Amino acid sequence: MSSLMNTYGARTLTLTKGAGSRVWDDQGNSYIDAIAGIAVCGLGHSHPALTKAISEQAATLLHVSNLYNIPQQQRLGDLLIQVSGMDKVFFSNSGAEANEAAIKIARKYGNEKGVKNPAVIVMANSFHGRTLATLSATGNVKVQIGFEPLVEGFIRVPYDDVAAVKAAIAEHKNIVAILVEPVQGEGGVRVPAADYLNHLRNLCDEHDLLLMTDEIQTGNGRTGTFFAYQHNGILPDVVTTAKGLGNGMPIGACLARGKAAEVFQPGNHGTTFGGNPLACSAGIAVIETLQADKLIDRVTVLGNRILNGFKEALSHNTKVVDIRGKGLMIGIELNAPCAELVQKGRDLGILINVTAMNTIRLLPTFILSDAEADELVSKVVQLVTEF
Repeated sequence: MSSLMNTYGARTLTLTKGAGSRVWDDQGNSYIDAIAGIAVCGLGHSHPALTKAISEQAATLLHVSNLYNIPQQQRLGDLLIQVSGMDKVFFSNSGAEANEAAIKIARKYGNEKGVKNPAVIVMANSFHGRTLATLSATGNVKVQIGFEPLVEGFIRVPYDDVAAVKAAIAEHKNIVAILVEPVQGEGGVRVPAADYLNHLRNLCDEHDLLLMTDEIQTGNGRTGTFFAYQHNGILPDVVTTAKGLGNGMPIGACLARGKAAEVFQPGNHGTTFGGNPLACSAGIAVIETLQADKLIDRVTVLGNRILNGFKEALSHNTKVVDIRGKGLMIGIELNAPCAELVQKGRDLGILINVTAMNTIRLLPTFILSDAEADELVSKVVQLVTEF
């Protein structure tokens, strides 16, 4: 009997090592990793720059309290500010914690404005985490069942529906912020209209609301810019990120600018492990490698190659409802639940994921070769064709 709580169901695959875009199981079988730790390992596995940074830091200082200055934390903060256009950053251990910080900023911002019971607009089919507040913000009843009472203060509207946001603002006078994913990952790789975030930015400016973008999955180069909002030429007030920032080291960040950056004061928020020297050393290595190797440009090239390959091979397949994506976030929506394809993919030597019950989600590494990209396309096409 396993000593582990049964939170993930039966796990039948044991991975023991990885190199580049591939991983190996305990039987010696090789797989193209098209999940990348669910959008975590953008640099792939065993990347030498990351290995060096972690090893060197582990040999000097793993952890000290945030009661003291941490040079690695300051360096990573500076890098994030440079690439984001934001003003300040708070480091946490995960994406859920980064979103908790954003929600607390929104509430304190509203309370300081004299808003009674401040509320945040969130989207249907969204995913923001599994803490009680982020679970309540999430637009998926399935993951909320059994955890009632949920946290109050969230007003839900359909995703990619500007009119619904306008109506909510008109109806509820206590709204202080909008929390939105630039692309919905867990919701099925939903890509909104090209000007969706621009409209939300304008509404926030008009009504003195905070625009908060959840870039836990879309950040750190995943969509072809460092943050997905940069496709729109706007600046949010708050940005959250995690996943790819540490390439496997647990780290999250909540970035803010302007009025939002000054909300937290000493005693308002904190963390024991967040922003420690080891995690921040990994984050520094990730950003510097992304920049030095021009990997974010590579994301766009690879994403177009894979997406076009699917469209060419599957455009006339009657099982396929839609093929969509942005950078290396790619979804193939089928006309029926398709969770069985995860195991079938393993049998073909690829690791894939199914989300929203009927959408194959691909989140490969940024260092995928052209040959590996073509192999991935070929094998996924085979899965869909035989489904």
